[in-house]
Amino acid sequence: MKRANFTSLLLLLALFACLVAGALGWLAWQAPAQAEQIFGAPAKTLSAYQRWLISWQLILREKSLLSPRDPAAKPQSFAVELGEPTYEITRRLEAEGLIQDADLFRLYLIYAGLDTSIQAGEYTLSARMSPVEIARALQDSTPSEVTFRILAGWRLEEIAAALPTSGLTFTPEAFLSYAVTPPLSLPMIHELPPGSSLEGFLFPDRYRLPRDTSIQEFIQILLQRFNSRVDAELREGFARQGLDLVQAVTLASIVQREAVDVNEMSLIASVFLNRLAAGMRLDSDPTIQYALGFQSDQNTWWKNPLTLKDLQIESPYNTYLRPGLPPGPICNPGLEALRAVAFPAQSPYYYFRAACDGSGKHLFSETLEEHQQNACP
Repeated sequence: MKRANFTSLLLLLALFACLVAGALGWLAWQAPAQAEQIFGAPAKTLSAYQRWLISWQLILREKSLLSPRDPAAKPQSFAVELGEPTYEITRRLEAEGLIQDADLFRLYLIYAGLDTSIQAGEYTLSARMSPVEIARALQDSTPSEVTFRILAGWRLEEIAAALPTSGLTFTPEAFLSYAVTPPLSLPMIHELPPGSSLEGFLFPDRYRLPRDTSIQEFIQILLQRFNSRVDAELREGFARQGLDLVQAVTLASIVQREAVDVNEMSLIASVFLNRLAAGMRLDSDPTIQYALGFQSDQNTWWKNPLTLKDLQIESPYNTYLRPGLPPGPICNPGLEALRAVAFPAQSPYYYFRAACDGSGKHLFSETLEEHQQNACP
């Protein structure tokens, strides 16, 4: 009886072992197919044994690979150096809190064939991305955002010329069309004279923008930056000088192009304000340069030097022939030039000219006689 019971127990154990072995065998046979369904096709370079072994390990840790380490994490920069080993990259990803298990992450990279195609470059990653998402992101170092800089003193055409290499998707032609003939729906269009372009109001600054920013979004961001920087204090300063917003920006654009030394801006602004108050012409070279437009022989929008013939150009922007301010800004002035107009120096000067030492500084004078005496030999 005891022997029969023992034999039955052995048979049951053998049957259980066969069932377990069969189940494990079936699971092992199914592992590559199941892994492919979850993680995509494996690398063609894997042997059958490698595919089976790695697939099995990935399936067991499926949740770890498909779930973020920290759903509330913020984006952070992560740089991959040229020639940096995959082991070192994954180790740093774990050390910086972006993934939880560097070894498991490497296994997935090997399975997907991504371990040899990580690109060097700057990335914006986050622990709210799953390890699989991070692995895919590391295959393209093209940033999702671009930095676009507008320099103080640029006119619209110079902004347009910087667009092709910026990474933004709209064309220079589309930008110019929009900026020269802005739609009436723009928030600040009511502050501009009818038919005005946006010259002068696209605030010079460094902008961090999504690559797919539209032309409409781009213009609105620039105008919003202008409105945030040209605050109530500046506008009150303009009013104290007897200038409305457009007049102030116009004068600031002239100051921007005249000044080489930022420290002279408030003094240059005072000269022009003194001349306006006295009914004198501004006699500003940059307004002539703006009227002349692009100079192909010099490859610039700002011809230098000017000739006597240039000073006779028929244009509403010719401040040698026409009194008062030109009809609008000649460039996009920076904050320093705008502040110089809002808070100019108090000076007795009506004239200034470039110093003869090549420093870029100016000599200021009260009378025409003094001004003439300051001419270079």
